[in-house]
Amino acid sequence: MARIEPDPILGHAVPLMDGETVLAEFPADRTAYWRSHLVMAVVLGAAAGLFLIWQGNPYPVAGPLGAAIAIGARAAFLASEALGETWRLTDRRLLGPGGRAIPLTQLQSARPFLGAVQITTVTGDRHLVKYQADPAATAARIMTRR
Repeated sequence: MARIEPDPILGHAVPLMDGETVLAEFPADRTAYWRSHLVMAVVLGAAAGLFLIWQGNPYPVAGPLGAAIAIGARAAFLASEALGETWRLTDRRLLGPGGRAIPLTQLQSARPFLGAVQITTVTGDRHLVKYQADPAATAARIMTRR
């Protein structure tokens, strides 16, 4: 399987400050990753098949088959990068991939959103903690530290 090396600009973890401790880590879950891509393949495959039927194509099965192959190839290619993302909750901040550091005082909400957790700050910035096994538990854990 292909392995994508993280971008050196975005692929670094935020260092901890003096005295800061990690309370929880939220790594991407492999099962949630593949489940979300399976749902995407089914939905988009059905849409592609219906579109081909609407167009009068004599082989509408090509739409779902093509969608499944394309989404499966994309998922396999990007798996190493997507599954390497880990968010860390400390006693002061929420630290994400790509150098993201959100002070806990800036958190407004954390809500489950289609297998992920949507983080909203008081300034309106939004971040996704993607591919969580239990998004509701992740959101609750983050908001208890706010």
